[in-house]
Amino acid sequence: MAHVTVFERVELNPKVCNGKPVIKGTRIPVTVILDQIADGESWESDLAGYPELTKEDIHAALLYARASLDHSELEH
Repeated sequence: MAHVTVFERVELNPKVCNGKPVIKGTRIPVTVILDQIADGESWESDLAGYPELTKEDIHAALLYARASLDHSELEH
């Protein structure tokens, strides 16, 4: 998979979903993707359910979660 920069794919905008992190250009919160993966859904299932998503978007959601948990700086 190509190198994914989190903020190429994830945005925080107070006017979108109350400022929760979403996939850029959508109203799909990162937490929705994480919840589905945690519930055992496959990436393919997420992509079928949200045709506007790409594999890079799902990867960015996972990277965002990891960086948030690590309290590391997120690359712009």
